[in-house]
Amino acid sequence: MKYSKDEVIQYMQEEDVKFIRLAFSDVFGNQKNIAIMPDELPHAFEYGIPFDAAAIPGFSEISDGDLFLHPEPDTLMPLPWRPEHGRVVQMMSTITSPDGAPFVSDTRSYLRKAISFAAEKGYTFTIGQEMEFYLFKLDETGKPTSIPCDEAGYMDIAPEDRGENVRREICLTLEQMGIRPVSSHHEEGPGQNVVDFRFADPLFAADHAQVFKRVVKTVAARNGLSASFSPKPLENMPGNGFRIHLSLNPVGLSLTPSTSPTESHTFLSMAAGILANIRAMTLLLNPSRESYLRLGNHKAPRTLSWSKDRRSHLIRIPTVPGNTMCAELRSPDPLANPYLALALLIYAGIDGVEKKLMLPEAADALPSVSDALLRQCEALPASYAEACDVAASSAFINAVLPKEILSAYLHR
Repeated sequence: MKYSKDEVIQYMQEEDVKFIRLAFSDVFGNQKNIAIMPDELPHAFEYGIPFDAAAIPGFSEISDGDLFLHPEPDTLMPLPWRPEHGRVVQMMSTITSPDGAPFVSDTRSYLRKAISFAAEKGYTFTIGQEMEFYLFKLDETGKPTSIPCDEAGYMDIAPEDRGENVRREICLTLEQMGIRPVSSHHEEGPGQNVVDFRFADPLFAADHAQVFKRVVKTVAARNGLSASFSPKPLENMPGNGFRIHLSLNPVGLSLTPSTSPTESHTFLSMAAGILANIRAMTLLLNPSRESYLRLGNHKAPRTLSWSKDRRSHLIRIPTVPGNTMCAELRSPDPLANPYLALALLIYAGIDGVEKKLMLPEAADALPSVSDALLRQCEALPASYAEACDVAASSAFINAVLPKEILSAYLHR
C-alpha cells in the first residue's frame, strides 16, 4: 500500500509506532539508517534529518559536512521482527545537500533518474529478481563459521534441507512487509538457498532487494545461523548470484513483461545493448575481488554469449507461455548495489534500442561454455583490477555514471 504524508502520520498514531527508521544506502549498497521518534516526522518530511556524510563510505570524499534524509511515504513498511507494541517501521529516504539539491552519490536518486530517462524515450522497464545466499552454523561464541547448515542439494527437501523453515519465515516476513516472493528452494551448494521475486517497477525492485538482504540476515540470526551473500563463500562450491530479469514495455502499458510480438525487435535491441556494455558495467555488478572467483564456475557466466535455454550463458531469453519476452542476466552477484545495477542496465538497454543493436547468434547448440566458445567470444573481466580498467576507459560508463560514484569504486 502506498501512503501519503498525512496517512503516514495517521498510521503512526493508530499502530502505536514508537520508532521510524529512515533507511538509505551508501555508494556501495550497504544499508544504513537513522531512527527518529514519531513527533519528529513532520519536521523530517518538511526539512529532512541531518547526518554526518564524512562517516559514510563513498560520501566523505564529496562532503565532509551534513547531508539530509527525506523519508518517502510510499515506502512505509513495518519491521515484523520488532515489538508489536511500540512498533518500528521503515521508510526509504532521498539524500540532499544542505541547499536541497540532490546528492550526487545517492544511488537511489540515480536509479530514479534512469527510470525517467527511459520514460522520456518512451519505455518502462519491469524487473524480476532471484537472489542466492548461504546459511552457516555459528560457533560456541555465536560467531559465523564456514560450516553450512546442511549438505542438501538442488531442490532437496527436509530433513536433508535444513533451511526449509528459515526460507518459510523469510517469505512470510517479506509478505508482512508488503513484498511478495514468487518461490524459494534449496540451491546446489550445501546450505545454499534462493528466493525469487515478482516483477516490479525498478525503484521498488531495488528497494525490495535491499530489504530482502536485511530480512534474510535477521531471520537467520533468529534461528541460530549466519547468512552470507558473498559471491564465493566456499571454495569449489557454487557462488551466490543475483539474477536480474528485465522486460521492456512502451510507456503506458501495465507493469507486466511485454507480450507484444511487434515489440520483439525493440526488446532484442535492449538485450543487445546490455550485452554490448556488460564488460564496462561489470565493476558495478560484481564489485568485490571475490566476485571474480565465482564467474566462469558452476554455471556463473564468463563469456559474452546468450542463449534461449542454456543457463551457463550470460543472458538467457527463455521461451515461456504467453509469448512473454524477458531477458535474464546471470552475471551480477548479491554484493552489487541494486540501485546502481538496475540504473546501468536501463541505460545500457536504451543505448541498444536507440542504436538498433542486434544480438549475435544464440549459443543454444552448446550445452555449456566450451573452450571453443571461449576462443570465439569476448569474456567478462577476469579480475577486479581488469574490471576497474575497463570501467575507467569506457565511454558508456563515463557518459552515464557520475564521476564521483565511479571514483569511489575505482579507489575502493
